[in-house]
Amino acid sequence: MDPSALAQARIRELNDRFRAGGPGLGHWVTTPGIRETGPAFVIVVARAVQTFDDFTSDNDPYGEHDFGALTLWGSRIFWKIDYYDPSMQSGSDDPSNPLVTCRLLTIMLASEY
Repeated sequence: MDPSALAQARIRELNDRFRAGGPGLGHWVTTPGIRETGPAFVIVVARAVQTFDDFTSDNDPYGEHDFGALTLWGSRIFWKIDYYDPSMQSGSDDPSNPLVTCRLLTIMLASEY
């Protein structure tokens, strides 16, 4: 396997673990539109993000499992994982290395994108 494919596989593994593990494994944020729908919706959305597995070449062209779209309670939801340096001041130099990467998962209404 070439080095870029190995890095991609490692990023995918880290993203899946982070997403499935919930906010305790990194930073999760929700936008005002998500929060305004109420706590029950936030819980349902968070669980749906944790268990999301509908990755295709259309929504995951790089195979990193860093984006998803779903519909819940009539609302279109997007979630996205971004990679920062440990200080959260700039992008990570190596998202495949958890020692130099802090993951941030943002959950938003599609209309907020």
